Amino acid sequence: MTDSRTILVTGAGNGIGRAVTTHFHGRGWRVIGLDTDSEALAELRSAMSAEGALFLTCNVGREGEVARAFERIAEWLGEDALDCLVNNAGIADPYAGPLDQLSLAEWQAWIDASLTAAFLVTRAALPFLERSEGASVANISSTRAVMSEPDTFAYAAAKGGLDALTHSLAVSLGPGVRVNAIRPGWIETGPWQRKGKRTEPDHREKDRAQHPVGRIGEPRDIAEAVEYLHGAGFVTGQHLNVDGGMTVKMIYED
Repeated sequence: MTDSRTILVTGAGNGIGRAVTTHFHGRGWRVIGLDTDSEALAELRSAMSAEGALFLTCNVGREGEVARAFERIAEWLGEDALDCLVNNAGIADPYAGPLDQLSLAEWQAWIDASLTAAFLVTRAALPFLERSEGASVANISSTRAVMSEPDTFAYAAAKGGLDALTHSLAVSLGPGVRVNAIRPGWIETGPWQRKGKRTEPDHREKDRAQHPVGRIGEPRDIAEAVEYLHGAGFVTGQHLNVDGGMTVKMIYED
């Protein structure tokens, strides 16, 4: 066994996942990243040493791909533990369109990308998490699990299911593995995309002012929340809103 701690992040190539991966690598952790975006993973791979990072192209909503990825992960870990799992993968766009125009296949895509993926990856990761003292899982949910805009029902259902999976796993896997959810609000991920997709924020003052903290969220805010929950040994089965206070603010139209 080594003294190095290891984190696995799904959806690691862009946005929140990229920020979490980079944050923990900068803290000296070994990182494992799974994503369907091979170009984004190649960028991360070139920036990190092969000894300290493993990046694999994988659709984590598909059982066979998860199984193959974990064969490689098992080889890479050897006898070492997995200390933290971040189930971040999902379809970022929450808008499904009108209910009567949404196909079952499209609905299932949202569910598989987030909820089914979290089940498959957590199940596969469990033997490695159980090797760790103080293992934790962070499921990246959304404030949309508890509040909605029109025509976002598939995304909301996936994230609501992820919230429920969180408290069920916490009860089932404790005390050896703690499981919590993070509910991001408005997080600006433009600067955290792979080259070619990267954009710079262009927000209005009223966009910032509607948040009680006076700014829009950044991916580092979620990375710091993952770090907090990993170290919070008496916290499990919880759902942490990281939204600048938006879910507690009453809003009336002018």
